[in-house]
Amino acid sequence: MRRLLSTAAAATAAALTLAACGSTEPAATASKPAAHKITLTDATGAKITLEGPAKKVVSTEWVVTEDLASLGVRQAGAADVKGYRQYDAVVPLPNTPQDIGTRGEPSMDTVAALAPDLIIATTDLSSSALKQLKKVAPVLELRPGDATDQMGRMKQNLDLIARATGRTAQAAALEKKFDAKLAAGRRKLAAAGLDGTEVAFADGYVASNQVAVRPYTAGSLIGTVNEQLGLKNAWTVKGDKDYGLATTDVEGLTKLGKDTRFVYGSGAGNPFDGALKKNAVWTSLPFVAQRHLATVRSGIWTFGGYGSMTQYVDALVGALAK
Repeated sequence: MRRLLSTAAAATAAALTLAACGSTEPAATASKPAAHKITLTDATGAKITLEGPAKKVVSTEWVVTEDLASLGVRQAGAADVKGYRQYDAVVPLPNTPQDIGTRGEPSMDTVAALAPDLIIATTDLSSSALKQLKKVAPVLELRPGDATDQMGRMKQNLDLIARATGRTAQAAALEKKFDAKLAAGRRKLAAAGLDGTEVAFADGYVASNQVAVRPYTAGSLIGTVNEQLGLKNAWTVKGDKDYGLATTDVEGLTKLGKDTRFVYGSGAGNPFDGALKKNAVWTSLPFVAQRHLATVRSGIWTFGGYGSMTQYVDALVGALAK
């Protein structure tokens, strides 16, 4: 019996020794998880497949640059960075991207040198430029505006960008913040007795000594936000199918109602604070005579995304309900 126990012990010891020393069979290891592919359908109906969330992103338009910045994405490249920081200053960039040229004509050599894993462009870009960009990296095309549903378009664009960059939680938080801002702004305007007030938002410029006024109709993003705040759009002119913008002159302003509040950006060079100061038609307008004028701070991109529109709500409500 003692000999049997000794033999069994020896066999057990030998087995343990072999186990400790390893074997000719490869040890079982945890398999590396496969990359989670992301498939997106862009505004053109094209499908873009990414191996995972994009890390080196290039944007060709400010609304895209803004959305990326709002989500905290550090972009590899962006169009007209200097211009963005001037006209979309309320949504600061988290880094300094490589400037790839103008929004209409990006430098293909600069973009290629960045070796991006994703380029986000808009359908405003020329077909020839888009074709060249697609030779460099996958291109996600977004429609920057839709006069039939600006709010839906803004959300869809942000959600696509968020999915492409792995920032869906940040996008949801941004959208929730904006909804809360709208609700609070509407309450404040109603408390000030401004619910249902007619508002005409416009910008303008001087060319060849003539003042051109650009109305933001009910189909514009600004016009849509105004209506979400409980205001009425005073413009009766028809805007374009993408941005809801129209064109008129000083005489065209006489068609606005006598109770209209006229709102415009406070940027340098706007004709409402300059060229029109001594214009007889302008000074005779009811909203000018009654000082029913309001300005919103410069640096808010009126064709932007949630970041700009959140700042716009603050600016407009503050200007009207002061």
